[in-house]
Amino acid sequence: MDVTRRQFIQISGATAAGLAVSGLGFDLMPIKAHAQMLKTKYAKESISICPYCAVGCGVVVHTSKKGDGRVINIEGDPDHVISRGALCSKGAALSQLTENELRITEPMYRAPYSSEWKTVSWDWALTEIAKRVKATRDASFEFKNAKDQVVNRTTAIASVGSAAMDNEECWIYQALMRALGLVYIEHQARI
Repeated sequence: MDVTRRQFIQISGATAAGLAVSGLGFDLMPIKAHAQMLKTKYAKESISICPYCAVGCGVVVHTSKKGDGRVINIEGDPDHVISRGALCSKGAALSQLTENELRITEPMYRAPYSSEWKTVSWDWALTEIAKRVKATRDASFEFKNAKDQVVNRTTAIASVGSAAMDNEECWIYQALMRALGLVYIEHQARI
């Protein structure tokens, strides 16, 4: 066996390092790896859109099949044409929108000059909103302008839509706002 001085030092160093590591209690035998079961293995997968901004990034929402409908995971949709699986910090934290103990799930009302909020019923809240919209519209509705042209409008109410709505929902929403006579109709996608 022909070993040069350099090779002898390399072999000796490797042997010394191996003995040192084995003396510290490390086992150099191959480890048998076990994969963990994914929490989304038995989940229902639904495709949705992030509701936060006007970009419209695609998300994959995994919900529990236990019957409770709990959201167990939300991630970017790699097949989505816009975001290709990427999400911003708000989109990445989207699961907190549904799984948050501090989230308000009932309508609340704070009376004028009051400092406290109180829980009210959905029927009361929707009726109150409808009454206030009608009162404001009736008080500010213009049938004709200064030039005696028919305008049928109100400038006392404005509306800002949502980028989370699809085209059909936007059409219905726009038709409702126009039927009320609103002039100032904006959409989040333009903001």
